Amino acid sequence: MLSITTKSPYALKALTELGRQGGDSPIPIGELARQRGIPVQFLEQLFAVLRRAGVLKSQRGVKGGYSFARPASEITVLEIVELLDGPLGAGSDGIFLEAANAAREVLAKTTVADVVESEKKAAGVAMYYI
Repeated sequence: MLSITTKSPYALKALTELGRQGGDSPIPIGELARQRGIPVQFLEQLFAVLRRAGVLKSQRGVKGGYSFARPASEITVLEIVELLDGPLGAGSDGIFLEAANAAREVLAKTTVADVVESEKKAAGVAMYYI
């Protein structure tokens, strides 16, 4: 069925923050959680899955944290959703299969880098000067 839990949106928010801050240097998970209003323990669970899947890498120690294991431009939103919530549309048929395929298409062509850029543009539009 079509099932996206809170895991995927929270993970995408945190990955977007990671990308916004550069993504090459390790960023402490507590900082990512605080910036996006995500419970740290929940984000730790999500990032552990993403690390094991090769999306993220972690570094321990004082200058530790998480960074991208691959470029954000190569990580699709569909990959994140399916790693955290399972195959999108599995077991669907009829109209629900069509809806799942449409959702898969949109999520497959959207990368984490695209979401970062979209967020930057949206923030730029909201800025005004006196």
